[in-house]
Amino acid sequence: METALFGIPNLGIFVDLAILVGLLLLGVPAPYAFLAALVFLVYTYGFEPTAQLPMAFHKLKAFTLLSVPFFIMLGGFMSLGGMADKLVAVAEAMVGRIKGGLGAVTIIACAMVGAIAGTCSAAVASLGGIVVPQMEKQGYSRGYATGMLAVASVLGQLIPPSVPMILYGFVTYMPITACFLAGVGPGILTVVIYCIVNYFMVRNNPSIKVAPSIPFKAQTRQVGVSIRKGFFTLLMPIILLGGIYGGIFTTTEAAVVALVYAIIIGMFVYRYLSIKMLGNIFVSQCVTTGVVILMVVFVIILSRVMTMQNIPQGLIAMISGVTENYYVTLLLINVFLILLGMIVDDFTGTLLAAPLLFPLIQHIGVHPIHFAAILGTNLGLGNVTPPTAPILYLAARVGNVSVDKMIKPALTFMVFGALPVVLVTTYWPDLSLFLPRLIMPTVMAGLGG
Repeated sequence: METALFGIPNLGIFVDLAILVGLLLLGVPAPYAFLAALVFLVYTYGFEPTAQLPMAFHKLKAFTLLSVPFFIMLGGFMSLGGMADKLVAVAEAMVGRIKGGLGAVTIIACAMVGAIAGTCSAAVASLGGIVVPQMEKQGYSRGYATGMLAVASVLGQLIPPSVPMILYGFVTYMPITACFLAGVGPGILTVVIYCIVNYFMVRNNPSIKVAPSIPFKAQTRQVGVSIRKGFFTLLMPIILLGGIYGGIFTTTEAAVVALVYAIIIGMFVYRYLSIKMLGNIFVSQCVTTGVVILMVVFVIILSRVMTMQNIPQGLIAMISGVTENYYVTLLLINVFLILLGMIVDDFTGTLLAAPLLFPLIQHIGVHPIHFAAILGTNLGLGNVTPPTAPILYLAARVGNVSVDKMIKPALTFMVFGALPVVLVTTYWPDLSLFLPRLIMPTVMAGLGG
């Protein structure tokens, strides 16, 4: 089928994206923005709507997709079940007595939350009320603390398990476990670079207090106590990831096990949760789940219509007309993903970018598992980049601080931390492909790498 609209090649791509982006910028809920873009394509190119809906609902039966609501609920139980407190305590016992140590605690804690809940928003919601007040007491400005939390929260979509990676694997038919592993290298690199940036930003700040040094034996004892108190929380990522990579259970089964485990620990071990709180968390997280699944339905239909209309191929031709250079094409993809991440959250960005760009990355020879990491790092940077920056605004609400006070420290972390990670991830494939090749050699060989 022709991609020309009114005789102009590729016009449908631009109009459809303009409708989608315009509605999102106007504050229209993401599912309805996707629906409007879908309606435009369906009726402009003469597709029968009733023929598309059964196909979408049939694809929703995928067992892997069932893991998404469980991971979303897991994030809610982490926020209120006392687990985040234990993670912060462990990280603080390890690095809290050096200059900038509490900043490093926040960054490491975000990685730990990512190893359990798998979303940016879960990291912000569960840690914001704990680390921001603590950092303020030790002399950090509230704007610095909240800005750093916002940019570090992107670790939630890089450190496995990651809900955006599940959605990417579902949309592109890639193995979820390989997608998980692709984010580990960039995630660890992000932690290291952010800790270094934090150290240089606060090392000469006289207002920041540092807990007095204690003998090595005493500090070891303190670390041991924090690990003992947080044992059940630290056990969760071991159960979760060990079960997945050990072949004991699937990603969906792991999500269910982790959710049940979190409820039991929150109610009977830490005693933070009550029956009433369980109901409230289930209701609030079901709303989030409903939004995500509704978007998935529209994206399934949208991607099918775009494929039948050869829109991805039109996009390939359009970019090829600009440049045939592999590295410049990757740079253009990065710019597009960052701009997309500035407008929408990590779920929406993944669901939109994966089907649209997947044929293009295959065309230029990017490994699909490598692209999972490229997608995660770029959308993460976009999610905290002004002017829209959905995660940045969420952090501002949680940290109870105006965005203008967060901008300078947040931009510093973005320029000297997140941007280098994006570039290294994009142009050094082995960073994201090393672990999948090591742990899943047969699967990776089947994918061409």
